[in-house]
Amino acid sequence: MADARISMYLPPDINPTQAAIAYGCRALPKLNEELQSEDLVTRQKALMALCDLMHDPEHVYMAIHIGCLENLKALLKDTNDMVRIKTTEVLYIMATHNVGRVGFLEHDVIRALSFLLNDSQSLCRENLHLAFKHLAQLPTGAQGIVSSGLIPSLVWKLQREEEGVQELLLDTLAACLMEDATEALASRAVPFLKEKLLSANSNIRSKAAGTLIAISIPLEGKNQVWKHDVIPILVHLLRDKVAEVQANAAGALMYATVTTEGKYAALNAEAIHPLLQLLCSSLSKARLNAIKALTMLAEAPEGRKLLQAHVPTFRALEKDTSAAVKQAAQIAIKVIEWKP
Repeated sequence: MADARISMYLPPDINPTQAAIAYGCRALPKLNEELQSEDLVTRQKALMALCDLMHDPEHVYMAIHIGCLENLKALLKDTNDMVRIKTTEVLYIMATHNVGRVGFLEHDVIRALSFLLNDSQSLCRENLHLAFKHLAQLPTGAQGIVSSGLIPSLVWKLQREEEGVQELLLDTLAACLMEDATEALASRAVPFLKEKLLSANSNIRSKAAGTLIAISIPLEGKNQVWKHDVIPILVHLLRDKVAEVQANAAGALMYATVTTEGKYAALNAEAIHPLLQLLCSSLSKARLNAIKALTMLAEAPEGRKLLQAHVPTFRALEKDTSAAVKQAAQIAIKVIEWKP
């Protein structure tokens, strides 16, 4: 006769590191209570469960409504490394949803996260920068980061973080500088970005060029790009093996060549030939940026003279599949064919 035996193993599909989730509408309130527990394991398990639940925007909304953000902000100061790592992970997952980003602004989460910029745990810092990157996708989120006075710190961190975090920083800075580049320009961001243009990592080269687009929008940015001799490096990147790098380099040149000094710096660096080659790129963004940069150079008599022989190339682009490229080509032709 068979004996009844109780297994020594846990039931299947049970995660011993994660808190048991209550049924229905009681789930989040219970986890919110456990976040405040004095027991370390209870806090850790609650955070593990929240990491799974926060992928659903409805759960994010409810978590904010019942006050989870305030408890998460408190846990950012926890002495336990794993608690801080999982707290930042919960917050970055929440920041992937619009309701979460709005909640960050309403509950001053940016300031609370900023205290971990120098945290000893690299995962903690990576999660923090993921949260900032997602938050900056919202114009008010980018403005919130700028208003918090974090831009100088983010620029400074660009020199000291590992490459994966540098990419996140560049994404955040590019979005924030579209709102206001004043603090970045005062923090020597242009020389730092110039150095990143020379990186062996193509993602960093591309994102650095993209950030230069944003910082070159104000006149002071254009002047600094010229003064720090960034234009010859951008011209060199027009021949990069990666199409995205080429496109962003052309975009940065498009802004940098608005000024007379920028135009002649690009002409002296022989930018016209590689820009003309980009007109045949499979990437519409590259074609568009190249046309606009060439239009800027055509405003200089020397540039206009060199481009007159290439008007048929611009005529062909009037039939491009992209409406923006068509319009840019028409404007370029008018500028090239203009006679005083």
